[in-house]
Amino acid sequence: MSKPVYSRRDFSRTAIQSLAAAMAVPYLQSQAGNYHPLPAPEGTIRINFNENNYGPSPKALEALANCGPLAARYPFMADIQMVDAIGRTVGAKPENIILGCGSSEILRVADEAFLGPGKNVVAAEPTFEAVLQFAGIAHASSVKVPLTADHRHDLPAMAAACTSKTGLVYICNPNNPTGTIVSHAELTDFIARVPSTTLILVDEAYFDFVDDSSYSTVIDMIPTHPNVIVARTFSKIYGLAGMRLGYAVGAKEVVNSMRPYLDQENTNAAVLAAALASLSDQENVAACRAKFIATRNWLCAELAKDGRAFTKSQANFIMIDVGGDVQPIVDQFAGRKILVGRRFPSMSNWLRVSIGKQPEMEAFLAALREIVPAGSSKAA
Repeated sequence: MSKPVYSRRDFSRTAIQSLAAAMAVPYLQSQAGNYHPLPAPEGTIRINFNENNYGPSPKALEALANCGPLAARYPFMADIQMVDAIGRTVGAKPENIILGCGSSEILRVADEAFLGPGKNVVAAEPTFEAVLQFAGIAHASSVKVPLTADHRHDLPAMAAACTSKTGLVYICNPNNPTGTIVSHAELTDFIARVPSTTLILVDEAYFDFVDDSSYSTVIDMIPTHPNVIVARTFSKIYGLAGMRLGYAVGAKEVVNSMRPYLDQENTNAAVLAAALASLSDQENVAACRAKFIATRNWLCAELAKDGRAFTKSQANFIMIDVGGDVQPIVDQFAGRKILVGRRFPSMSNWLRVSIGKQPEMEAFLAALREIVPAGSSKAA
């Protein structure tokens, strides 16, 4: 799992391509249908980005209110405290942990460290696309493996797709956008089948929302499978999406291979204070989790009453089959001041909706029943 060496010409080409990609982001986002450059009207229900609508822990808010005096100082000690706190939470040593500006930075540096010209990344289709986008900038190719009929990772097919050219295989578990999971036993078998020279990046951004007993983290597998690395985030259950903090847990050699590609000072005093407080407030995490699961179960029961097809989600979002292209339906929801998920090309008839607060989901369901009546194959 060594990093390819780039020439000066490669570096220049990468810089130009990165600049072009950055300039294209607003256009690509607007084309995807989920980019809102102007403030949404007051009272808009936001259930489009898989955020925690309950917000941060009260302890995190208190920490934020008191962090002003820290603004003049670099957060070196807070970085160390944060890594130590994560280590105690997940059962890992500090040397096995790196922090990122959101878990998206973790995905980027994994690509930069383990991909390059002549290499490829294997991923499900659809899944969270950031790894595939970063792979393109690293001059690597993407191998997309369709989901199974029940919208889960096809792990046997993904393992078969891994070759000597595969630098990284990406498993988002639970998967975004479907919310579906693969079990610990299935992942154990998969990891045994993937070449040891391939990095297995398991994205556990939505780990905290799962209540299926067959599921668990693969952090416990890292000591015996050093090509496994786990990415986590504070954006979801901890409600800190706007502050950007994520982390990775992996073997020391893998983590050290990624460190050089991290941005310098990629955290800040405010988010570290909030995240430390959040980790200390597991009662709030449990309360949030219970509310999300209860609302998710309620929504699924109502969708079943309507006879609608939906994914068996274990995350804080769900996908619903609307019987036709989803973009006009997304637009109709926006007209009612309800922001829902964007269109996914490989599942163009499926609407992704985040789980918000119970009243927000009741408003969503009422609008859904008007826009796409139960038993209808198209929008009203």
